[in-house]
Amino acid sequence: MSSPTTAREYAYTETGSFNNLVIREVPVPTPKANEVLVKTRAVSLQFRDLMVSSGSYPAQLPPNLVPCSDMAGEIVAVGEDVKGWKAGDRICANFMIDKIHNDFMSMEVANSALGGAIHGVLTEYRCFPAHSLVAIPSHLSYEEASTLPCAALTAYNALMSGYEPLKAGDVVLVQGTGGVSIFALQFAVASGATVIALSSSDEKLQTATKFGAKHVINYTTTPNWDQEVLKLTGGKGVDRVIEVVGNATLERSISAVKIDGCIDIIGLLGGVGAEVPPVDIIRASIFKGLKIRGIFVGSVIQFGKMNKLLAANPEATRPLIDKVFEFENAKEAFAHLASQKHVGKVVIKVN
Repeated sequence: MSSPTTAREYAYTETGSFNNLVIREVPVPTPKANEVLVKTRAVSLQFRDLMVSSGSYPAQLPPNLVPCSDMAGEIVAVGEDVKGWKAGDRICANFMIDKIHNDFMSMEVANSALGGAIHGVLTEYRCFPAHSLVAIPSHLSYEEASTLPCAALTAYNALMSGYEPLKAGDVVLVQGTGGVSIFALQFAVASGATVIALSSSDEKLQTATKFGAKHVINYTTTPNWDQEVLKLTGGKGVDRVIEVVGNATLERSISAVKIDGCIDIIGLLGGVGAEVPPVDIIRASIFKGLKIRGIFVGSVIQFGKMNKLLAANPEATRPLIDKVFEFENAKEAFAHLASQKHVGKVVIKVN
């Protein structure tokens, strides 16, 4: 597949709003010896992308940032030193292009995060280092595969890595029905675990039930949802909590988790400046023996292992896409994500 000499991409003239995005024409890059040139086919959006657009994301952004971190595409050219990849291969790039292994993440690796510290993927063509790539499972479309690098891999990292991998019979509390939460629900069900799902919408909870949640709780009509979780578990609490909100719900998550349970802290949906809850986290952690772990996406190695799980359970783990937007309508996609009306993932198709 030959590539043109110029391509379109989105960039921020300034942050403050996704409405500041502009389309510009740029030369198609030439891959270095260890790189591949990829034609972007689809990009999925994260809550992080809204934080970046507003200027609230805690990272030093390059000028005229090209946004977004999650993509799926087709290799169109390879550098002379690249082994194992060829034109026509379907790939995703890892969220942090230099996080290959599961070991401690250095600042250098953290600063390789797409769409933040470095330019992202909302572009028709981009070069990636060959070591950052994983093959797309054959049963997934480009749109489905674009949801994997952040949402799916974060959920996989939370449940399958860390202190103790998820096992059949565990009880998992999942907050919300966004991308990470739906993938966590799917992975837990595929692994034989029981899921309790939270949402403020009965309609969204119906979707969670469809995807295998055994119990659902509307936290608007049941604000003391932690007490309901304890009732559902016979007073024991859940084995682990997928905590995507942050400070605003951490107190109830600590209440809802069992002794020696695990809280995987993933998101900041409650806001960066949300007030710290009036709970003694240290005391609770000691006396309940809690394992509290921060999750920041995952590695290329984990990505490959996750794709084996997807391939082994193709229907149970198929990504849930709420809506697909055309490349020219990217701002509308951002607006739809910001409305929080979605269930699952919001995707931009790149023609």
